[in-house]
Amino acid sequence: MTELFLLAIISSLTAFFTVFFMTPSLTKFLEKRDLTVKDVNKKGNIMIARPGGPSIILGIVTSEIILYVFLQLNEILAVIITTSTAFIIGYIDDRQVKGAWFKPVALTISAIPIILLGTYDSELAFPLFGTVQIPLLYLALIIFMIPITGNTINSIDVLNGVASGFMVIASFSLSVCLFILQNYEIALVSLPLGFVSLAFYKYHKIPSKIFPGDSGSLTLGAMYGTIAIIGSVEIIAAVALLPAIINSFLFLSSVKRSGSKLHMGTPVIHTNDFKLKSTDDKDAPITLVRLILAGGPLFENQVAKTIFKLGLFSGILAIITAFLMDVSL
Repeated sequence: MTELFLLAIISSLTAFFTVFFMTPSLTKFLEKRDLTVKDVNKKGNIMIARPGGPSIILGIVTSEIILYVFLQLNEILAVIITTSTAFIIGYIDDRQVKGAWFKPVALTISAIPIILLGTYDSELAFPLFGTVQIPLLYLALIIFMIPITGNTINSIDVLNGVASGFMVIASFSLSVCLFILQNYEIALVSLPLGFVSLAFYKYHKIPSKIFPGDSGSLTLGAMYGTIAIIGSVEIIAAVALLPAIINSFLFLSSVKRSGSKLHMGTPVIHTNDFKLKSTDDKDAPITLVRLILAGGPLFENQVAKTIFKLGLFSGILAIITAFLMDVSL
């Protein structure tokens, strides 16, 4: 147990400081090459460096390699390979925007290492009711789960600091749940995700100095989904991610209703003092941010805080679910 504790400290510090020290250099590198995008929620023509994915993936891979050297777990290899593949997919989309099909389809490929390495359990665990054996169905779940979690985090990356800040809450909640269930080794594997997100949040929070881009958000989401699978905590992971899942569901429902993203309006507009305001456009998609703004205009930081509160509430529900799961096992 002492060895695991030391590994947790070393890998977590490596994850945090790799991102913490690399991100400013990456920001300058991107700015010098005009790899920037307009911050649409700020007055004026404020350009922000993008993507921050390279520092995120470096923090994850270096910390996970340290864990693999000592633990020699196939589960760690699954995390490294799947997450790195998701990063490449996101980076391709960062450099040249692909069609709407590209990320979901490509991310199914990134899930294959989890299956090939055998780092999953076909039993799906439910709180209080125990486990259910779904061997063939679970393979389909693996293939679809990585695209779902990857695109879920990608879709909530709409405001300064939201994607990274939300992942801090969700990933640490998931780590706590794994410790509660006494899955200590996978809990260790999950910790770098929280510390990477925390370090990146330092530069991503309002006012952002860098955006994660698709390469960053897909990396965070794919790692989260992989941990859920290898840790057999799929239901718990979904509970912790609930606000982001609701956001994706609302958006996709809106796309289905309108028939095409191209014919949809903008869900959020700006007031004269640059508060965010829900649009009256009936063709605009319904999103979590739009629902939050239904009560009236808010500044960007106020909306972000509301999303974080929802994330914290979901994280607490996930921890309660873990205790219920522990009782049923």
